[in-house]
Amino acid sequence: MSYEIIWDEKSSESLNKLENFVARRILKKIKELKDNPFSKDIKRLRGENSFRLRIGDYRIIFEIETDKILILKIGHRKNIYQK
Repeated sequence: MSYEIIWDEKSSESLNKLENFVARRILKKIKELKDNPFSKDIKRLRGENSFRLRIGDYRIIFEIETDKILILKIGHRKNIYQK
């Protein structure tokens, strides 16, 4: 089953601000996420319905709905979890 990727406006802006090689790595992982959103690098965030995907020092915060993946945040690990 393939999931549809839906980008939050803030997450797409965050991706555009990153260096090109980092943004390409993140996009590649998000494309892989479409086919298997429950791979080994995925963990559920404690106390939330969100998940995180680890890509080096960067994290993607997302939610999974029936057939959609909502990309909520993209950022460096040191400040991605701040509200």
